[in-house]
Amino acid sequence: MLPTLSLHPKLDVVAAVDTRPEARKRFEADFDAKSYDTVQNMCAEAAIDAVYVTTPHQFHAEHAEIAAQAGKHVLVEKPMAITLEDCTRMIRAANDNGVHLLVGHSHSYDAPILEARRLIQTGDYGPPRLITGLNFTDFVYRPRRPEELNTAQGGGVVFSQGAHQIDIARLLGGGLVETVYATTGNYDPTRPTDGAYSVLMKFASGGVANLTYSGYAHFDTDEFTGWRAESGLAKDPERYGAARQALAAAKDPAAEAAIKAGRAYGGPNGVNRPREAPTDRQHENFGLFVISCAQADIRPMPDGVRVYADKAIDFHPLPDPIVPRTEVIDELHAAVFDNAPPLHSGEWGRATLEVCRAIVQSADESREIPLKHQVTPEGLRA
Repeated sequence: MLPTLSLHPKLDVVAAVDTRPEARKRFEADFDAKSYDTVQNMCAEAAIDAVYVTTPHQFHAEHAEIAAQAGKHVLVEKPMAITLEDCTRMIRAANDNGVHLLVGHSHSYDAPILEARRLIQTGDYGPPRLITGLNFTDFVYRPRRPEELNTAQGGGVVFSQGAHQIDIARLLGGGLVETVYATTGNYDPTRPTDGAYSVLMKFASGGVANLTYSGYAHFDTDEFTGWRAESGLAKDPERYGAARQALAAAKDPAAEAAIKAGRAYGGPNGVNRPREAPTDRQHENFGLFVISCAQADIRPMPDGVRVYADKAIDFHPLPDPIVPRTEVIDELHAAVFDNAPPLHSGEWGRATLEVCRAIVQSADESREIPLKHQVTPEGLRA
């Protein structure tokens, strides 16, 4: 999100919190703004409209509550929290204090996904019947803190990556998932968490979504997107195996955590604030998605949406984004200044987390799991 926060014309970054002195020092130099070592102090002192909570999953509820109680609107990273109870706490705090709560970034914000939803809503192709999502990445072999390799603490691909894939499928399928049946995979004992899953989601509409994700750094679904990475930037397929090779330098969990910290903002290998956006950027993506309707298959792509209709293939191009993830800030800005109900509300984020938790439960218990916290994109409850 650093390029988004740095370059989006509808916001100014005026304060930040970090427990690491090196990150605070870098922030003050990059943004000419004040940094703090606690969320409480920043919310009490800084002149801010909204707070972006991007701390580790287990702190989201606490930090969102602090911001809401200080009268600040909240954008919280996905997954919204680890437990549904924490999600409800966050929703209640926002409601009680009259502020908006948004959950993101998830890739359901991406312009090609929103365009695919618009095409579905025209009714020209009939309702979605089958949504297919497929993503193969190197997620498991990126440097991690210990809790990021512990599924019980919100680690692994179900919570961190499923939140993207499930959000997209729920948005395109109408939101109301009735049941979940899933399997998960832990294929590498040196990375003790779920690194893959496959899930069948049944919607109240009668449609289904079949989603598969693997983070084991072999096949790469960016091959399906013209070697455009998740970020929308061009990717070099010749760098196959780079994640595993880089991780090989870490001899123990402490060394791995140190590598991750070194790559983080303020670390010796971290990035500075960008002053301009890359010129060769298309839209972000999350692997392959195909939405099968009665009269067409619809495929979001990094440069637009392709519709495979009965008589022809139609392409709906999208202009390249000037600022990455601009849709996130546009939605936040509309909520704060126009009081527009956000699409990615707290209730929406809780419903997506419910599916994530159901995936783990279904895999553990080998049964179909019914859901009860689902909402439509318009906020209507099942």
